[in-house]
Amino acid sequence: MKIEDFMLTCPSKKFLGIECLGCGAQRAVMLVFEGRFSEAFHMYPAVYTLLLFFLTLGISFLDKKRKYGGILMIMIAVNLVIMVISYYYKHFYIHSHL
Repeated sequence: MKIEDFMLTCPSKKFLGIECLGCGAQRAVMLVFEGRFSEAFHMYPAVYTLLLFFLTLGISFLDKKRKYGGILMIMIAVNLVIMVISYYYKHFYIHSHL
């Protein structure tokens, strides 16, 4: 049994045939864990900021003395910007130049 057997299917891609902003994130994380860093970035450019966000979120649950709300909100905004830009780049720039 491989870890890929447990990956979630994107409902948007499955039912509508349209990739969502998160399509590719699971595969990109797997590529990071396999040490294929460049491929992970090309698969999903927000992979590193997303991993940093989840690491910070985990730390915020463990460290109750500090407030992480502000930094987490900034990280969410940065991730969304990267996700939207890469989505539009992939779907409108690359697909129009094929």
